[in-house]
Amino acid sequence: MQRVINESTAQASKVWFITGAGRGIGAEIARAALVAGDRVVATGRSVEQLKAAYATHGDRVLCLALDVSQELEAAAAVETAAAHFGRIDVLVNNAGYGQLGLFEEVASADVERQFATNVFGLMHVTRAALPLMRRQRSGHILNLASIGGFMGFESSSIYCAAKFAVEGFSESLALEVARFNIKVTVVEPGFFRTDFLDKSSVRYGARTVADYPRADYEGYNHQQPGDPVKLGQAIVQLAAMPETPLHFLAGTDAVKYATQTFERRRAEVDSYASLSVTTDIDR
Repeated sequence: MQRVINESTAQASKVWFITGAGRGIGAEIARAALVAGDRVVATGRSVEQLKAAYATHGDRVLCLALDVSQELEAAAAVETAAAHFGRIDVLVNNAGYGQLGLFEEVASADVERQFATNVFGLMHVTRAALPLMRRQRSGHILNLASIGGFMGFESSSIYCAAKFAVEGFSESLALEVARFNIKVTVVEPGFFRTDFLDKSSVRYGARTVADYPRADYEGYNHQQPGDPVKLGQAIVQLAAMPETPLHFLAGTDAVKYATQTFERRRAEVDSYASLSVTTDIDR
């Protein structure tokens, strides 16, 4: 009887594949999924850190080392996850870091590294998971973007550029995979109280241009209003909904910034519409 119950529970629970699950938002999403009775493939650069974080969860968690910027590692991790749990129901592309600093102060190599992780890494994992989800004819991909994916911030041009790329990729991907019953949601968090602004996570430009004033983000570290535990719980609730949004704002500040940004954009559209329409061939 116990074996039947366990098999039934396993069939009913979701399998989550989460990148950057060693700490921060990724870890809180994983913990919330486990509380909900689901199973988790927790990935990150340090498998030792992952095993320590999920030591009490037994065979409900599979810990895998993964540097998302390496396409072959992404493919191998997804293959291992599929062999272990048989499926992937929810993919959370969370791995990433913040490349801050003024554009002129950030070297080209640092720009490329930012995109290699925050954009191309997300694409590597998604590309690896999609064939499995297509065979299942089901799946939900949650891509962690940011409020910096729909608006700019000073001293964040490279980070925002990467998150804007995640937004555009996700919107187009959603159209491509909807026919397979695969859903896509872009998660747009505001400022959350994680280690994102710690020196262990954030990076700044290696150059200094004296003409610019200094932007102080470090002073905001651990003062952010968002609770990562509650965000993890919200993501699990979102994944359980029969109808899910293409965009999900997380945090009071995210709602405020989105409202201001889209109202400003609408006003700009209206102000210049009469000139915009003159560019058609028949005018």
